[in-house]
Amino acid sequence: MADEFGPEYAAVLLTDLALTELGDLTGQKALAAGIEPKEIWQAICKAQNVPVERWHGLNKKPKNRHAE
Repeated sequence: MADEFGPEYAAVLLTDLALTELGDLTGQKALAAGIEPKEIWQAICKAQNVPVERWHGLNKKPKNRHAE
């Protein structure tokens, strides 16, 4: 989150942004409820209109499950 939003804003988003996709839980409450971090991250990305190509991290590509 810090790569995408900066450390200060990432902390605010984690504690204050209600994620409608996750029943209006914040990221912090969703983590405490046992929701997978990847699911939380994707909900934050959607809520903040982060382009899909950046959902895997800054300058990172999705892992290819079929690569050797």
